[in-house]
Amino acid sequence: MSSLPEAAAPLVLSERTGRIARLTLNNPRALNALSTAMLDALHDALAEATSDPAVKVVVIDAQGRGFCAGHDLKEMTRHRGDPDQGRAFYEALFARCTKVMLAITRAPVPVIAAVHGIATAAGCQLVAACDMVVASSEARFGVNGVDAGLFCSTPLVALSRAIPAKAAMEMLVLGEIIDAERAERLGLVNRVTSPDALHETAMAMAERAAQKSRAVVSLGKTAFYEQIDMDLDAAYAHTCKVIVDNMMMDSAKEGIAAFIDKRPPQWPDDV
Repeated sequence: MSSLPEAAAPLVLSERTGRIARLTLNNPRALNALSTAMLDALHDALAEATSDPAVKVVVIDAQGRGFCAGHDLKEMTRHRGDPDQGRAFYEALFARCTKVMLAITRAPVPVIAAVHGIATAAGCQLVAACDMVVASSEARFGVNGVDAGLFCSTPLVALSRAIPAKAAMEMLVLGEIIDAERAERLGLVNRVTSPDALHETAMAMAERAAQKSRAVVSLGKTAFYEQIDMDLDAAYAHTCKVIVDNMMMDSAKEGIAAFIDKRPPQWPDDV
């Protein structure tokens, strides 16, 4: 009797450690390329994790020798033979990728990337879209699509909001790969650690963030991204309203009382 074929491994592995959801890109043979299936799997895993009110932080990492090599160029090339030479597929692909990046930005909890190996093109976009980044000292970053005749026009949106404009343009036009130390100096990476301490460092950062009130951090994260593209007067007007709303929250009442009483806060939104 022949055995049934084994089910394919999930493209994104999900696990919980306390209040932290860990999402692991799991297609190492393709360097975790952002195929349509991978993008759908990541979006679904992120939605599931952040819809749980007990989750306070999401960590995104990856299996294999690299974090993410960008879009799946073989999948993209196969659609050159479509009647429209692939235009409809490419429109859907980049819209799908944009949906994932916006889901990270709009997630109600911080999203931390733990990066090893390469993070290139849309893989670098994924890193730049995350709220915080921990990188192995062996990690490498690039938006090198220009070398293949494809300017990284969608990755530049997240990249240009994460690092100075001239540095972003240098990476985009020259296609050069930068190391973790330079990525940290530019502001793309928060912390660089030894390869064997990557997971521990990312989880320690996540644990620290998970000690905060989810409601307060969600409010603050939303305000952070809303004000970035406002002029100075509008940004202050907007955040003045946000902080007043924050002061009216039960979490602020408890947090301030705990600070005055010199005791750990008991967040009312903890479940």
